[in-house]
Amino acid sequence: MQATARPTVALDDLTGLIGQQIGVSQWHTVTQHQIDYFAEATGDDQWLHVDPERAKAGPFGRTIAHGYLTLSLAPMLLWDAVEVTGVSQVLNYGIDRVRFPTPVPVDSRVRLAVRLLGAKGIDGGLQTRLGCTFELEGADKPACVAEIIFCHFR
Repeated sequence: MQATARPTVALDDLTGLIGQQIGVSQWHTVTQHQIDYFAEATGDDQWLHVDPERAKAGPFGRTIAHGYLTLSLAPMLLWDAVEVTGVSQVLNYGIDRVRFPTPVPVDSRVRLAVRLLGAKGIDGGLQTRLGCTFELEGADKPACVAEIIFCHFR
């Protein structure tokens, strides 16, 4: 699927898009610098993430991104994939059904495909459930799949 210009969707129109793909982000390259900073921030400094020399002899032939690093790209990639207008504030509500089917090797590219799985009214806005697929360039399986829940307030 080719990424296109970021679509704009009005908050009040979201319920009519349930079940549809609402956006695809641009590709993002995951660098060793990014992996190292994530390791430092989280304390997860396993060699398969942060030691390029040792990782050459490891199972992936090079370092790989943390699964949670891939997941943490969601806000950046989501805002690139689709703009929801008519909102004053968006809050994370939670994440369901997170899986990491394929590791993300250093210097590979990921993008986010977003499908609207559900939307329901809440006081002052709308709660959305987004099916987020982190595609890994050249891979048969995604790097991550998750259902991310947001509260959008007018």
